[in-house]
Amino acid sequence: MLFSVYKLPLFIALFALNLMSPLFAADISVQTDRNPVNLNESFQITFSANEKPDGEPDFSPIEKDFEILNQSQQQSTQIINLKMTKLIQWVLTVMAKNSGTLMIPAINFGQDNSQFAAIVVNEVQVTENINEDLFLQVEVSNTQPYIQEQVIYTLKLFRKVNISQAALTEPKLANAVIEKLGEDKNYNSQYQGDNYVVTERKYAIFPQKSEPMRIEPLTLTADVIVASQPRYNGFFSRQNTRTQRISSKAITLDVQAKPTEAADNYWLPAEQVYLEEKWSADIAQMKVGEPITRTLSLLIKGATQGALPELYADNMPANVKAYPDQPTLKETAKDDSMIAYRKEKIALIPGLAGTYTLPAIEIPWWNTTTKKMEVARIAEQTMTAVAGTNNSVAPPPKVGPETPVPIAIDNSLAVTASSADESLWFWLAIFFAGAWLVTLIYFLSRNRKKSQKGASSAVHEKAGTIDKTLKKACKSNEPAQTKEALIEWGREQFNQSNLTKIAEQCAPALQTEILALNGILYGGENKEWQGEALWTAFKENQQVTTKQTTEAEPLPPLFKIQ
Repeated sequence: MLFSVYKLPLFIALFALNLMSPLFAADISVQTDRNPVNLNESFQITFSANEKPDGEPDFSPIEKDFEILNQSQQQSTQIINLKMTKLIQWVLTVMAKNSGTLMIPAINFGQDNSQFAAIVVNEVQVTENINEDLFLQVEVSNTQPYIQEQVIYTLKLFRKVNISQAALTEPKLANAVIEKLGEDKNYNSQYQGDNYVVTERKYAIFPQKSEPMRIEPLTLTADVIVASQPRYNGFFSRQNTRTQRISSKAITLDVQAKPTEAADNYWLPAEQVYLEEKWSADIAQMKVGEPITRTLSLLIKGATQGALPELYADNMPANVKAYPDQPTLKETAKDDSMIAYRKEKIALIPGLAGTYTLPAIEIPWWNTTTKKMEVARIAEQTMTAVAGTNNSVAPPPKVGPETPVPIAIDNSLAVTASSADESLWFWLAIFFAGAWLVTLIYFLSRNRKKSQKGASSAVHEKAGTIDKTLKKACKSNEPAQTKEALIEWGREQFNQSNLTKIAEQCAPALQTEILALNGILYGGENKEWQGEALWTAFKENQQVTTKQTTEAEPLPPLFKIQ
């Protein structure tokens, strides 16, 4: 195809511009601080340009084979022999994801591109941590625990170098409760003939499912401090760091189901169980109508507060009223174990004089040290109540009327006046007695309405507080707090402080949710509890109860005589 004379200069200009465009592109070089490198050790990739490139860099292609730990940019200008030199650098601190010969891809800086580069990544063979400067060791107290039994997971960090900016992952295990124990310990130790500084950390793990479980390796990422060559005649030295990542080994737990000896008992695995009671006064000399406080305490080593059973049972003898207080629950992470504590106070009031026998309290538990079932027990207690001292004052003896002095009177006039006076006073007495009775009924009715109104207001106020507490516990998915709120509600509504007996008084939906909560707390069930369903069932139960109460109460009569 022939171009006209007019089009030829334009074609030549475009062709020349196309040839010259690479000459104006920024030259972006790439280099690494060392090559080869080891797997799980960081190194630096530096991109350098003598002039500002077309746009900002896009480093996303690097993330295919490398993890970017840090990124920075620096710029400098030098003038040598009246000639100005500009240098722009982008420095990436990265860590290879795989071993082998890896390619550092070309990076786009707008329309400009960097060069390609390659680096060799060696896979370090771990041989019992021989002569390693930095390594992790992990171990467990028992690789074949029973379900819900405490397992002590110990981590040790050995190092011969100084580190900074250290970040350590936490142990992860599905279907398990994990609690950190105490504070970290630092000490010096020898390992395979070398001196190390050791940092030790412990965790308590409570597996909630009987199956093989794998504790994933822990990973430590830290900057290892490396002293550089001294400068300025050796007086100053610069401190450099390199990022290093190390991992521990994985550990598998073969979690066992409950042993056959505990099939019919409440399941409570622990190292030690301590149960005691205290009384506020002598139970052999109680007085009828006066309260005495019984304090029950349960301390367990090797368990969390969620595993603590209720101590009070609604099985008091007849004519003895029991008023249990809110229990106190605590747990403490000691250096070598979890300690759980529960305290309950019950006020007992005998109604009649006599001797009463309180049933024994038994807490069956599995001794994880001896591998046997044991029972923590408080024996039967005998209370003796006597009638209180009668301090009432005896009525004074009757004294006969004084004998009047005889007076001579006309008997006929006396009879007539006496008969008339008795008739008048009789009807006056009837009138005033009726008026007094009407007035008394009016004031009694008025005072009763006021007291009922005040009591109703107090009941509604307390019920609102309980509802708020229960709602907050359910929304936060806290089974222990939800249980305490339900027990407080059950005391007010049904005079019951046992979840199972409270559930029996509720609608089927709420009954199902309360029993499910009870299973989560004490039945060894392993799924994570969600409180939304219980709160929904509770609201529906309240609506049904309110409706039934309203329908059962007819309108009061216009004139009501009590």
